[in-house]
This record gives sequence, C-alpha cells and structure tokens, in this order.
Amino acid sequence: MTSQMTEPTTRKRTILLIDDHPIVRQGLSQLINQEPDLHVSAEASSAREALDALEKAVPDIAIVDISLDDRSGIELIKDLRARDPNLPILALSMHDESLYAERALRAGAKGYIMKQEATDQVMTAIRKVLENQIYVSERMASRLLDQFVSTKPGEEDSPLGRLSDRELEIFSMIGRGLGTREIANKLFLSIKTVEAHREHIKEKLKLKSGTELMRMAVQYALESPKREEPKPNPS
Repeated sequence: MTSQMTEPTTRKRTILLIDDHPIVRQGLSQLINQEPDLHVSAEASSAREALDALEKAVPDIAIVDISLDDRSGIELIKDLRARDPNLPILALSMHDESLYAERALRAGAKGYIMKQEATDQVMTAIRKVLENQIYVSERMASRLLDQFVSTKPGEEDSPLGRLSDRELEIFSMIGRGLGTREIANKLFLSIKTVEAHREHIKEKLKLKSGTELMRMAVQYALESPKREEPKPNPS
C-alpha cells in the first residue's frame, strides 16, 4: 500500500484593489496576479463599490487610490478602518507623498507609495503592509522622523498642509472645476457647509478672493497629475 504525497500549498493573500481608472486597475491586477503569493480577489472603481466589495470579498489587504471620483481616498480609508479595524491598507497614488502620506497614515493606512515607483517596490510595499509594518519611501521616512524630533512641532513645509482632510478634498475638487453645488452633492454636504469650508480654506491659505482660490486650486490640480498606468519592470 503506497501513500500519495502531496505538496503543501500556500494560500495566496487576497487584495481589494480600489481605483477609478480601469486601465490602472487592469495593469496593476496583472502585475499582482503574476506574484506567487498575491491575488486580486476584488476590484472597485468608487468608494461605494469598495465598501460593498469589502463585505463580500473579505480581503487580506486593501489598496486605495487617494483620488476617487465619488469621494476622497483619505475618507474611504477611514471608512474601511471603521468597518474592519484589522484590515491592512496601502495608499497608492500619483499625489506627492509629502502632502498625502502623513494624512493617509493618520487616517489608518499602513503604507503609502506613489504610482510611478518601480513594480518591485509596489510589491515590497504590499508585503510589508500585509506583515503589519509601516511602508513609506526612505525620503518620507526621514521627513517624518525629522518632524518627530523637530523643536518646532506643527510647522508645515507646504501651505496646503494647514488644511484639514475635508478642506483639502474640497480644494482638490475646486481645482478640477467643480462648483459649490456639485461638491455639495458629491460629498453629501449642504451648500452652506461647502461655502464655509471655502472660507476656511481662503483664510488658511491667506487668499483674498474666490478668484485667487480658484487660481491656486487649478494650479495644484495641474501640478498633481492623477493617473498613470503602472508599467512593468523591463526584463
């Protein structure tokens, strides 16, 4: 009588991928699914789809784009953490990490990586976050450490650092050309609340008029390209 030997199999860690651009999702999914230990089990193009998918997929990790059409990725990270406090989250974005990485970590993400990073760095970030470790670039880690030991805590290198997460979200929408009513509808806020946020933004950025606010927001939007299709490393 012979016994049949079977090779032990390792379960692939499942990923919920959230990005509102189909090409980005497709490209990143293909790259991830080539890894022996990782698998994209669910995708979402909006915050609403992401919350629905979380209930059905029960992923090991969520990868969240900071900029979504229906809601800020920062706010979505907070929602995901509220639904599942143990879910590791990696923020993946085209936005400058100096402005968004710390916000993402405060919101509950375990890591932040920019989309133009090499594929192997993205995979390293995913695996570190899965191991419950913090992942940011070396430059960002040094910056956060400098802030921690600074004798002048609270100082921000960028004026936009003075804005709250909600104010920065509204500022970004203004830069993309959305009016007050459109912003209110997208964020499920009253027009009066959005107008109040606009005034707070102007005060914090020391802007004198709505025209100056619009000009600065548009410039910010132009300097922060939102999307870039992930590129595999040349072999």
